[in-house]
Amino acid sequence: VQLQACGGGLGQAGGSQRLSCAASGGTFSGYFMGWFRQAPGKEREFVAAISWSAGVKYYADSVKGRFTISRDTAKNTVYLQMNSLKPEDTAVYYCAAGTSSFTRGYGYWGQGTQVTVSS
Repeated sequence: VQLQACGGGLGQAGGSQRLSCAASGGTFSGYFMGWFRQAPGKEREFVAAISWSAGVKYYADSVKGRFTISRDTAKNTVYLQMNSLKPEDTAVYYCAAGTSSFTRGYGYWGQGTQVTVSS
């Protein structure tokens, strides 16, 4: 399984950005697809996840109501729409795939993509 993340960049507080993660090298039925982030000096944290088959979504409290995860099964792509961005959303964002649960047990990781939000 290979994951290729793109999107992000520099934005202002209150703005929006969208991340994409293209998945290849497998069939993803039964998988959870997640987004995590790691800010400088902090541990990596869970952001959002979606079950590939049913499309059930789960969010960290810190992004609930602002971020939306979705997937396009025809394109094997997962998206993270980020609205009402805050400076504390600044981090390297990673997409991941796994079969255990929404928040842990991810065995496949994409390269990170930087999101920077200025105040």
